[in-house]
Amino acid sequence: MTSILEKGGGTFAGIKMLLCENPIPPIFEAIAAAKDEVLQSNYYTEPYSAPLRQFISESIGVPEKLIHINAGSELILRQLFDRFGQQVHLLTPTYPLFPEIAQRYTETRLLPENDFAFDLADLELPNGTTLAVIVNPNNPNGGIFDMTPLPGLLQRYPNTRFLVDEAFISLAGQSMAHLVPEYSNLLVTRTLSKAHSLAGFRVGYAILPESLAEDLNTHNDAYPLARPSQAAALATLQHEDMIRERVDQLRTWTTQLAKELSELGIHTYPTQTYFFLADFAPHDATDLAASLQAKGIFIKPLGDPILGPGFMRITTAFPNDNQRFVQVLREVL
Repeated sequence: MTSILEKGGGTFAGIKMLLCENPIPPIFEAIAAAKDEVLQSNYYTEPYSAPLRQFISESIGVPEKLIHINAGSELILRQLFDRFGQQVHLLTPTYPLFPEIAQRYTETRLLPENDFAFDLADLELPNGTTLAVIVNPNNPNGGIFDMTPLPGLLQRYPNTRFLVDEAFISLAGQSMAHLVPEYSNLLVTRTLSKAHSLAGFRVGYAILPESLAEDLNTHNDAYPLARPSQAAALATLQHEDMIRERVDQLRTWTTQLAKELSELGIHTYPTQTYFFLADFAPHDATDLAASLQAKGIFIKPLGDPILGPGFMRITTAFPNDNQRFVQVLREVL
């Protein structure tokens, strides 16, 4: 399944430059909090991860009853698509899980000649669209959308639910979570796997209209997170200042890496995250990825047939690992 391929490299021992994983480990406070809870793991957490749910509610400024927490945002996304994915409209290229789990989908292409930018005011949905998906910042290119037109879209298409996937919102972009109480057709999903470095803890949440949040809460495990996961999530969210500092560091590494690839003659596209798209044409990204993996660097081709075979998405690693990647890439090319 695509979603498995989208995730990390498991036990791969070399340098991993995949999209989903932040190279920086969790903050110390999160690790300490998780360790403290291990000895209490014979007990369940509070129902519906109540302390975390309350903290998120207060942080975002939305009622607690609009929040659903689960073990990773992918599980939430799959359930939303099960309910509303009969006819989906996507802005592509996008997170590859979405075309996989939509029953049917149409698409608006984001064009490389425009650096994958798009004005949402120009979005036109086909008749019968049940779910429109906006990923902001977008995966796989790392650009952001100006979300100003969203309220107008919500009003223009009242029978279409709009899913705003904010997996990378702590890196850049304008969150729409605060609008959920105003619009019954707005759904927002988030994860702590990216900027917060908690991919292995599996913590995701959604801000949803009350009836939908209640539906998901009552039709899932009432104890969705392990005690260490809940503790790590709370500790991390209580130190957003540290996360912002790490985001700045990630951006610096990403900018430098993109610059060095450009100096090799590789076309790179703008990003505001810790990953970016690169076009290696006339080289084939599949062949390059295989050669790099043989030399201890785990990366993969984008696999978008419309864009062509040269595209790969690159995630920053630590600077020394980035230098190793550039060195090996130079040899391979």
